[in-house]
Amino acid sequence: MTVKSSFSPVASPDARVLVLGSLPGERSLAEQRYYAHPQNQFWALMSPVVGRDLSTLDYEDRLAALQAARVALWDVVATARRTGSTDATIRDAAANDLPTLLGRLPELRAVAFNGGKALSLGRALLGDRGLAVIALPSSSPLHTIGREAKQPAWNAIAAYLD
Repeated sequence: MTVKSSFSPVASPDARVLVLGSLPGERSLAEQRYYAHPQNQFWALMSPVVGRDLSTLDYEDRLAALQAARVALWDVVATARRTGSTDATIRDAAANDLPTLLGRLPELRAVAFNGGKALSLGRALLGDRGLAVIALPSSSPLHTIGREAKQPAWNAIAAYLD
C-alpha cells in the first residue's frame, strides 16, 4: 500500500455547501483533478444541482462553475495508505483540517458527504456548528446503483444554495 494525498480545497468564502469526498482515486491523483475518472458520476450528478452541464466544460471551468454556484469541494482524508481506488482499502487515514476550512466559510449551510466512507470519517470533524449534513450515495463507479437512483439525494444540495 502506498501513501496517497488529497488536493487543496476548492472553496470561495461565499460557499453555501461543502461537498466532501474521501480521498481521490488513482485516475484523479494521476491527473491532479477532482473526479477525473470518466466513469465517476460526480460531474453529471452535480450538473442539475448547479443548473449547468458541467460534463461539457474543461476542468478549470467546472471548478469555476461550482464556485459560482456557491459549492466548495474537498476531501475528508489528507493522507492515507491505500491500494487502488476503493475506499475499503483506506488505512492509517489522517484527516484534512476541516475545522479551519469551515471557519473560512461564514455562509456555509450544509456539508454533503460523497459516499459512506467520507461520512463515517468526516462527520465527527464537523463539531457542533449547526450545519445540515447530507449523506450522498457515492459518485464512484464502484457504487453500482445507477445515476438515476442517486440523483434525488444529490438534488437535495440545491435547497442550500439559494
